[in-house]
Amino acid sequence: MAVTIKDVARLADVSPSTVSRVIANSPRISHRTKEKVKVAMEELGYHPNYNARSLANHNTTNTLGIVMPNSAKKAFQNPFFPEVIRGISSKARKEGYGLYLSTGQTEEELFDEVTHMVEGSRVDGIALLYSKINDKILHYLVEKNFPCVLIGRPYEIPEEQVTFINNDNIKAAKMVTDYLLLLGHKDIAFVGGNEEFVVTLDHLNGYEQALKQAGLQLKDHYKVYHEELEEGGQEAIIELMSLSEPPTALVVSDDIMTFGVLRMLSDMGVKVPEELSIISFNNVMISKLSSPPMTTVDIHIYDIGHKACHHLIEKLKDPSLPNKKVIIPHRLVKRESCKKHNGASTRL
Repeated sequence: MAVTIKDVARLADVSPSTVSRVIANSPRISHRTKEKVKVAMEELGYHPNYNARSLANHNTTNTLGIVMPNSAKKAFQNPFFPEVIRGISSKARKEGYGLYLSTGQTEEELFDEVTHMVEGSRVDGIALLYSKINDKILHYLVEKNFPCVLIGRPYEIPEEQVTFINNDNIKAAKMVTDYLLLLGHKDIAFVGGNEEFVVTLDHLNGYEQALKQAGLQLKDHYKVYHEELEEGGQEAIIELMSLSEPPTALVVSDDIMTFGVLRMLSDMGVKVPEELSIISFNNVMISKLSSPPMTTVDIHIYDIGHKACHHLIEKLKDPSLPNKKVIIPHRLVKRESCKKHNGASTRL
């Protein structure tokens, strides 16, 4: 049977009305009593049902949960996340929904936060802004059959069990690697993000496919992985330029990492694209402001967020709808960070 307020009150040795006031964070309740009630709630696994507090809403909150990767503080340093949230919020606002943003700094905190969202009926549906291997949050949402949408590609879970919005990241990575090969580069390195994220695995897959198709040997020392932050790019380029035979071109998984790469190369006196060509992903708004302006792949971040919200709300309106796989197109944005390797002066 479900745990009730009366059960919590009995364990905490207070009245049910006191438990209700603690849930409402009433200033009339002492800190000591609040802590005693919270301990009882945790021990019993009780989650307040916020929907039940407003029957006029017909058991809906008109709120969508937004789950960031753990450590939202770092995630917000990458322009991808504010932009995808902008797409989500634009659609949500038109449909009359508010947003509940996760703040967990560790995987455990994030999972607890999601269970509170679900068990406490704080949100009607959840959008996961990332896809990673062994993600217990996605497994939990699928097992609970809770309305959700995934930005990225499900890894262990069959695709038909979840609606997801994604780019064809394998195809995109193969395209940019082929582009560098056509420019005459053979020593091409791969700078990936977190190896637990599916987008990193897909970028690596496309990169390796292009090199194999060109008959080139895969070099493990040309593959490095760091956080998708400016500092990660700086660390990656130090690692690669320390090699006895450094690469002549880079495929970098994220524009913000590329900023770090460019800054460190400038400090080293390495000229881009004359000595090293670089191609990146995401086409965030500031990518054209780098020096030189970076060649990158536009993955239409705003559209990803907008579509994710559209299909989540669609599912909320009609739960009988089947799950969907939605692929957002990508395009190469050629600027000034790539050059032919044969010494020609023409930038492509």
